[in-house]
Amino acid sequence: MITAIVLIKTSVDRIPEIAESIAALDSVSEVFSVTGTYDLIAMVRVPRHDDLADVIPGRISKIPGVEATDTHVAFRTYSQHDLEAAFAIGLDS
Repeated sequence: MITAIVLIKTSVDRIPEIAESIAALDSVSEVFSVTGTYDLIAMVRVPRHDDLADVIPGRISKIPGVEATDTHVAFRTYSQHDLEAAFAIGLDS
């Protein structure tokens, strides 16, 4: 699974509506409203790199009010949940 973090600039008067439209797309697992240079951050998960083109420029960028995107593809994912599961392997509960 390929994970992309998409930083999104939007029309500021429509952030909630744009976030809901993005969150409703297949392959988008979460959308965060954030402070700073960007208005939203979307987590996109797809099976193949080619699918990123369908989701990000093909759908996210075409939502009315989306002004710009900046995409970062994850090489590897680390999380507290993953670490706890790895250390629990072989332990009797």
